[in-house]
Amino acid sequence: MPRLFWFTAPLLLALTACALPGAPGAAPLVGSEWRLDDLGGRGVINGSLATLAFPEAGRVAGNSSCNRFFGSYTLMQDRIALGQLAGTRMACAPAVDEQETRYLDALQKAQRLEVQGTTMLMHVQGLEKPLRFSRTKP
Repeated sequence: MPRLFWFTAPLLLALTACALPGAPGAAPLVGSEWRLDDLGGRGVINGSLATLAFPEAGRVAGNSSCNRFFGSYTLMQDRIALGQLAGTRMACAPAVDEQETRYLDALQKAQRLEVQGTTMLMHVQGLEKPLRFSRTKP
């Protein structure tokens, strides 16, 4: 029994630290939904809906501008990594399709999150400015 405790205790503490709202840098993500307001300094096409939701721990879903997507994520304090994303394949207007491609590419390169009230910033490898989201559901 003591061996099992010493083996599992660090793992449980690490997972708990990620989920605690008071943990340094931890974002209260589970159950939250966000609307993309700015795609790394390029804005978002009016009338196109790009979202990001965290329906349960380790799962993401959303609208990528035209299509729906879903996948997994890991969060360690303020560090985030999204797993492979899957989604629908509806036809989109060329400009919306291009925005969707940029958005999905950015999500795959996400590195760090900052939640400031109703705003979430997602820092992405290769982008000078972060993605900026507004909370739509607590």
